[in-house]
Amino acid sequence: MTVFFISRHPAALEWAEQEGIHFDRLLPHLELQEIGEGDVVIGSLPVNLAYEVCRRGACYQHLTLDLTPRLRGLELSAEQMRQCHARLEEFIVSRVEA
Repeated sequence: MTVFFISRHPAALEWAEQEGIHFDRLLPHLELQEIGEGDVVIGSLPVNLAYEVCRRGACYQHLTLDLTPRLRGLELSAEQMRQCHARLEEFIVSRVEA
């Protein structure tokens, strides 16, 4: 089992380290071919990629923030992330076939 932290934001890495969140690999972008059954993927992925993580038998933990409209799109600090109640939430994503 490998724990992947997917983020290109330095503050997200700083926040994770300050919160004592363990991960084995830090990647700026998800490399789906590296994800296997039993792995854990931490990040803020688009739903289609979160689905692919789950489809491969891995666990998806979403880095959730309660952002105000004025903070959307800004590069936040680790402290701002804490003020936005940054947390990891596990999701299981499935696709509805038409």
